[in-house]
Amino acid sequence: MNLSELRSYNLANDIGDEIWDIVDSWDYFKKETLGKQLVRSADSISANIAEGYGRFHYKENKNFLYYSRGSAYETLDSILKARRRKIISDVKSDILSEKIESFIISLNAYMKAIGK
Repeated sequence: MNLSELRSYNLANDIGDEIWDIVDSWDYFKKETLGKQLVRSADSISANIAEGYGRFHYKENKNFLYYSRGSAYETLDSILKARRRKIISDVKSDILSEKIESFIISLNAYMKAIGK
């Protein structure tokens, strides 16, 4: 299987791209504070899957999948902060949160499928 065929990897990339588009429209202060951290954590979701996929040993791959899940929760935390601070709407926050929760379910299923 190719990396680009992994459902979890594609979902993670979609989340990262959507968050980039949102943060790109923010003013300087919001970008420099919460925005940079949000983009970094969102991009880290797919980056960790890719890095783990390229590892030779199964345990290394699995560790990077755990890191990816941690980055997903970090991204979720930043989205909730942006919502509380009225930077993103409740509706947008709900949509992004649902996408991240869906990703986490997909990632957990992938981790279970590769087993060991």
